[in-house]
Amino acid sequence: MLKGQQSWIFQNRPMIMATGVSGGPFEANGNLADDFDILHEDLWMGQDSYEKAQKVLLEEAITTTLEKARMEKEQIEFLFAGDLINQITPSSFAARTVQIPYFGLFGACSTSMEGLALASFVVNYKGARNVLTGASSHNAATEKQFRYPTEYGGQKPPTAQWTVTGAGVAMLTENIPGQQHPVTTSATIGKVIDMGLSDPYNMGGAMAPAAADTIMAHFRDLELDPSYYDLIITGDLGRIGQETTFELMTKNGLKIKRKQFQDCGLLLYKDDQPVQAGASGAGCSATVLYGHLLNQMKKGVFKRILVVATGALLSPLSFQQKESIPCIAHAVSIEMNEVGG
Repeated sequence: MLKGQQSWIFQNRPMIMATGVSGGPFEANGNLADDFDILHEDLWMGQDSYEKAQKVLLEEAITTTLEKARMEKEQIEFLFAGDLINQITPSSFAARTVQIPYFGLFGACSTSMEGLALASFVVNYKGARNVLTGASSHNAATEKQFRYPTEYGGQKPPTAQWTVTGAGVAMLTENIPGQQHPVTTSATIGKVIDMGLSDPYNMGGAMAPAAADTIMAHFRDLELDPSYYDLIITGDLGRIGQETTFELMTKNGLKIKRKQFQDCGLLLYKDDQPVQAGASGAGCSATVLYGHLLNQMKKGVFKRILVVATGALLSPLSFQQKESIPCIAHAVSIEMNEVGG
């Protein structure tokens, strides 16, 4: 059901039946290593290119999700997935492997919540019984495309962020009464916001206005107070973007408690890991949500969370043409399904 100008309410409360999360060696040394299902010892993962390694990450996350759900791929109607690499080839090639009807998505680092919102919409309105959705990124592949190859050894400014090597996938199914699983209850689809920033080493600052715009639209459309959620968490704004977003929301009268507002990119790594302003990448919010955050919900730490994934919609070509960076954010609310509900 459409609510307000840009939000959906999922009245049938699609259920997140199972998830799969894979990661690389840097993630294995991070804060949330215990929340990954698969961790690799090197960035190559047995492949001859980083892009092929990223494909492996997504394939592993899909396979793990199916194994946890005790389902075969033939029981899945659709796969929604995307990434940052040219023409989302890691996702498309993974879809070639698993042979599930496929929607390829590009929302940059907002892809995880774009996919979760669309998958929820399809299941909510009985367009499918079982849907997979996910996103992935690979540090070396992304650095090579958008900045400089890792081997170049270029110095990065403090505003830069570290691209996550990881993939996160979730299975959305029809709500089954009596089962206690996380469910999606609403989504707010963002608008493209461009404040004229053009520095590819300050993505957090560029994405902050889009994050604030979507969060404010969510509470306006659904007529909710921020206190409704135990946690409001952005995808990969990092330190600079998170602070900027909080200031923008506060100035516009949205009363969010500082401790209630967190960022996936600030949870993933330890303080002594050299990630500058925090983590980023399409796999950032996907791995943190489908691993750590849902595990926390199942333990009773959180009952209701709002996940707001942000994306910078630039490309190497647009940067070379001296374009500014258009940005977007999509939000999905997740709650624990009450037993019997």
